[in-house]
Amino acid sequence: MNVLLGLLIIAIGSFCQSSSYVPIKKIKDWSWESFWLTQGVFAWIIFPLLGAMLAVPSGSSLFDILGSDTAAAFSAMGYGVLWGVGGLTFGLSMRYLGVAMGQSISLGTCAGFGTILPAIMAGENLFKGAGLILLIGVCLTLMGIAIIGYAGSLRAQNMTEEEKKAAVKDFALTKGLLVALLAGVMSACFNLGLQAGTPLTIDGVNPLYQSLPATMMVTLGGFITNAVYCLYQNAKNKTFSDYSKSDLIVNNVMFCALAGGLWYSQFFGFGIGKSFFAEGSVMALFAWSILMSLNVIFSNVWGIILDEWKGVSSKTIAVLVSGLAGLIFSVIFPNL
Repeated sequence: MNVLLGLLIIAIGSFCQSSSYVPIKKIKDWSWESFWLTQGVFAWIIFPLLGAMLAVPSGSSLFDILGSDTAAAFSAMGYGVLWGVGGLTFGLSMRYLGVAMGQSISLGTCAGFGTILPAIMAGENLFKGAGLILLIGVCLTLMGIAIIGYAGSLRAQNMTEEEKKAAVKDFALTKGLLVALLAGVMSACFNLGLQAGTPLTIDGVNPLYQSLPATMMVTLGGFITNAVYCLYQNAKNKTFSDYSKSDLIVNNVMFCALAGGLWYSQFFGFGIGKSFFAEGSVMALFAWSILMSLNVIFSNVWGIILDEWKGVSSKTIAVLVSGLAGLIFSVIFPNL
C-alpha cells in the first residue's frame, strides 16, 4: 500500500511538471532568456525555499539544517551548478524538438545516468540481486524512450518544413537531438546532488520533507548557472527592456510563476513519494527512473493535446503508443 501511495504522489508531481510548459505559451512578447530566467526565480528559488521550510522542526531554522553538514550542502549546490547546464539545454530541447520529443530524449538520458551513477557510487552490484533488477528496469526505460524517439524521427520524415514549423516554431532535428542528449546527461546531476545532500538533517525533521533542503541547494546551484547565461543573453540581445514592459509584466510574471510552481512540483512530489519506499529497496533505488518515465509519458500526452503529433501516419502513432506502453511497464516492473 505504501508503495502505491508513493507512486501516486510521484505521478501527481510528474504530471504537474509535464504541464509546466503549457503556461509558457501564454507569455507574450518576451525573449526566451527573459521568461526562462523569470520562471527560474520561482522554480529554483522561491518554491524550493518554501518547500525546504516544511522540513524545519519547531524551535529550529533552515540554517540549522544546512549547517548540520556544510560540506554536503555545498556539494549538493555544486551538483546543482552542473545540473543547471542540463536545465538550460533542456529548455532549448523543447524549443527545437517540441514538448513531446524534446522531453523524451532529454529525460530518457537523464533517467539512465541519474539512476545508474548513484547506485554505482553507493557500491551497488549491478549484476546480481537488487542491482540487476535496477539495471533491467533502466534498460526497459531506455528502450521505451528510444521507441518514442524513433516515433519522433518518423514524424519528422513525414512532415514538410511548413508543417514542422507549425507544430514547433524553431524545429531543428539534428541540433535538437544534440542539445537534448547534453541536457539529459547533465540533468542526471540533480539526483547526484540529492544523494550528496542526504546528510542535511537534524532531530525532529519530518521524514516526508527530509529531502527538500537538499533539493533547495541543488536548485540554487542550477539557478546560478541559468541566471548567468540568461543575463548574458539579455545583454547580448539587448532584451533587458522586456522586464520594463508594464503592459505585459503582470500577465508574464503570473504565467512564469505558474510554470515555476508546476515544475517544482515534480521534486516536491518525488521527495515525499520516495519516503514511502523502504530505504535501500529496489523501488527506492529506481525512484529517479520512475519519475523520468512518468515525465516522458505525461509530456507526450501534452504533445498530443498540443497537436505536435497531428497529421502523422498510423504507423508513427503505433510506434509512439508502444513506446509509452513500454514506459508504463518499466514503472511497475521493479515492484513485480
